Amino acid sequence: MKRVILFENGTTVNGKVFMVTHSVDELLKAASGKFAITAKRIFTSQGGEIDDLKLIRDDDILYVSSGEEFISKDKISTPSCPEWVTLSVGGKLFTTTRSTLTHKEPMSMLARMFSESEDCSEFRIPPSKQDTNGAFLIDRSPTYFEPLLNYLRHGQLIIDRNVNPAVIIPVGVLEEAKFYGIEGIVGTLEEMVINEGTRTKGTEALTRRDVLKAIMSTPTTSELRFQGVNLAGADLSRLDLRNINFKYANLRGCNLFGANLSGCFLERADLSFANLGNAQLVCVKMLCANLESANLHSCNFEDPGGLSANMEGVNLKGANLEGSNMSAVNLRVATLKNAVLKNCVLRSAVLAGADLECCDLSGSDLQEANLRGANLKNAAFELMQTPLHMSQTVR
Repeated sequence: MKRVILFENGTTVNGKVFMVTHSVDELLKAASGKFAITAKRIFTSQGGEIDDLKLIRDDDILYVSSGEEFISKDKISTPSCPEWVTLSVGGKLFTTTRSTLTHKEPMSMLARMFSESEDCSEFRIPPSKQDTNGAFLIDRSPTYFEPLLNYLRHGQLIIDRNVNPAVIIPVGVLEEAKFYGIEGIVGTLEEMVINEGTRTKGTEALTRRDVLKAIMSTPTTSELRFQGVNLAGADLSRLDLRNINFKYANLRGCNLFGANLSGCFLERADLSFANLGNAQLVCVKMLCANLESANLHSCNFEDPGGLSANMEGVNLKGANLEGSNMSAVNLRVATLKNAVLKNCVLRSAVLAGADLECCDLSGSDLQEANLRGANLKNAAFELMQTPLHMSQTVR
């Protein structure tokens, strides 16, 4: 006798093993009892109908129907890939559809996890682990995820300001949008963060006294945050501000002369027209910060331990960095148009793709600096300490 595996038509789960006895009718009768249906037809996996036992081979996989035509695998929505999915984000459950996660932002992390499209197969990433109930586990903040999921559902960003303080919410949602790769909303969130940075109680910016009070009341073991805070025009000269988080903060026109900003987070902060003369900027993180027309005369960026300051994408248009020690600083794709870098130490600095148009680099040390792809139109290189090698500028 032969043995076959039968599935209900249109499914690929809960198969049953049957012994083929004397006739197709007997096999249909046995299938009716096992599947609780009135089995009338048997098909091969290619859709061919079987009406004779001689057509069945041992260990064949077959499909039984109640009389309807064969349903091909292409039309089957299997439980292993259902339309509705549940995500457990930071322990909170969110139930949504695959189309919600994949349609609006097809290149996002979520779309690449749950897409069934062959067009995305090259970029597909495996889903996360599941809990005992089948929910996909994602170790991120549920508070900041919810506005993103609603955006994927209906295309609008709606933030409930009653959930968290107004300054914190846009920043948190922005960070999550970047994590999930939901690029279509990043620009809107960045604009919201900048606008929130100018808002405080009333319309006044924080003062030196406010900052000193916060520093003195915060334990040295705790992180001090001025994230998104308005400090425009504040006098913070000669203060020890090491390792403080100033992400997205408004420091426009701020006096930071002689301040120690080593290890500070200044990503996307507004430092335009600020005075940072003689400041310590060791290991500072200034990714995409705005320092247009800022004064950074005689600043020190070099870390004795060899760690580099990250100023990738920073806007230093028209800034004065004369006499600064910027060894190994990352200024990739930074804007330095019309900036003054006279007598700067830029050994091993990364300036690849930077805009150095009309930049004054007279007397600077650019030994082993990477200027590949940089815009050097009308840049001044007089009295260089070491001549530029072709390999430093050609891709």
